Amino acid sequence: MTGRRRWSTEEILDAAAELLRTSDAESFSVRKLAAALGTDSSSLYRHFRSKTELLRAVADRILLAAMDDYRPEGDWKQRITALALRVREAFGRQPQLATVWGRYASSGAGSRLVMEEVLQALRASGLPDEEIPARYHRIAILLASLIASEAGVSTITPEEYEQGMELFRVAVLGADPERFPALAHFARDVRPLGVDRRAAFEEILAAQLAHIEAGVVTPPQ
Repeated sequence: MTGRRRWSTEEILDAAAELLRTSDAESFSVRKLAAALGTDSSSLYRHFRSKTELLRAVADRILLAAMDDYRPEGDWKQRITALALRVREAFGRQPQLATVWGRYASSGAGSRLVMEEVLQALRASGLPDEEIPARYHRIAILLASLIASEAGVSTITPEEYEQGMELFRVAVLGADPERFPALAHFARDVRPLGVDRRAAFEEILAAQLAHIEAGVVTPPQ
């Protein structure tokens, strides 16, 4: 009698990533993944102790891919910006996994590489060591939030997008000027998010980095 095939950790992660391309973290389950692989859940739990651990590992592979061949260049702000754009692009190719990262984070090799580069760049900024952890966490939260938000938009269907745009136009252009005077005043100029998300991403990140730079005390000459 032939036994069931033994799946490697990498093969399990490949299958999980593929399943997540057509579903989301809420509907994803170890049982569904096992069924896709033609095995039972218990065999997968030999590799991962829980669904959350599995999802973290899948998201971490995106970070690992983003860091592949990465070489720090430029000043500390340019380094963080380049890194952030690489991570954004990597998750942009697999947006379902961006929401997983935003919710579960990760703790594997990819995460450590990203953390190391951001922390090194912040040290190069001239910030005192005691301020760096807090600054790092703010950057991490900002990036995770922006990237997960973009991913949520990119995964909706064209029909859902058009419906959302129509609802946006009705809500804005139809605003009662007595109750919403500012909204009525800017109604024709306000645009829905999504017109140029990369520009918005870079601008928001630049503002955060400028805020950090403003707090750096330059030693007297």
